[in-house]
Amino acid sequence: MVRRAMFGLAAATIWVASAPAQDASPSYQADPTVYKVIFEDQNFRMIAATWKNNATDKPHGHPLPFVVYPLDDCTLRLRNPDGTTRETKSKAGAAFAGPIASSHTAENISGSDCRAILVERK
Repeated sequence: MVRRAMFGLAAATIWVASAPAQDASPSYQADPTVYKVIFEDQNFRMIAATWKNNATDKPHGHPLPFVVYPLDDCTLRLRNPDGTTRETKSKAGAAFAGPIASSHTAENISGSDCRAILVERK
């Protein structure tokens, strides 16, 4: 019985983590001053992002899995709707996968402009 309950909980967790987030508009729609679509086809969307020094983007979500390729060393403070925050540091050229997120903002606390390329699976 315990084994079935744990399997059910694990399956529910996987479903929630892979379900598209729909609480806020996608980054490129929510804040086109920061996010610009530079390529799109039926499979992928590539977005150039530029966070100005000390600027915070508008609330947005990431409804699908994506990869980030930082062009600069950056530190962003991510703020969730519930007020919780976390800081993410990235190194230029060190790609990483970003999580599906229903809504947050990103504040550039790097001390200089921060640029990255985001590639979203459609």
